[in-house]
Amino acid sequence: MARTPVNVLVLPYRRRAEGPAEYAIFLRADGSEPCWQGVAGGVEDVETPLEAARRELNEETGLSPAIDRWIALDTRGSVPASAFADWRQWGPETFVVHEHTFGVDVSDGHDVALSDEHGEFRWLAFGAASALLRYDSNRTALWELNERLARRARA
Repeated sequence: MARTPVNVLVLPYRRRAEGPAEYAIFLRADGSEPCWQGVAGGVEDVETPLEAARRELNEETGLSPAIDRWIALDTRGSVPASAFADWRQWGPETFVVHEHTFGVDVSDGHDVALSDEHGEFRWLAFGAASALLRYDSNRTALWELNERLARRARA
């Protein structure tokens, strides 16, 4: 399958018995500088962004939550196409890769099994997770997810 110029970002969270949710963030294993982020990856030519998000989460963490646990977020990011190995295959008019974002409830107690893409992961409260994230798009998506969950809890 060919990779398209579309990316996904997945922010796993778990609900605690008391207090706010915790978010899983991941340390990339392939960079010289520390890079904390959510689960990220490309959309293949036969996938929707949600299908790609589900596949990427499973590949990078071993988690496969049910479809009703997913939240499509409004946050959209853009990444320079040149940041991706496949960018020259997308044609001369592809300058940015658009990123679709999702939150997913993984409170069911399954353990995270990291792929080789990540050296470590942490469960953190919103503020601590946001402070570690490298990319603004990840912080914005995390903020949106945290707000959505807080509003649901108040309702």
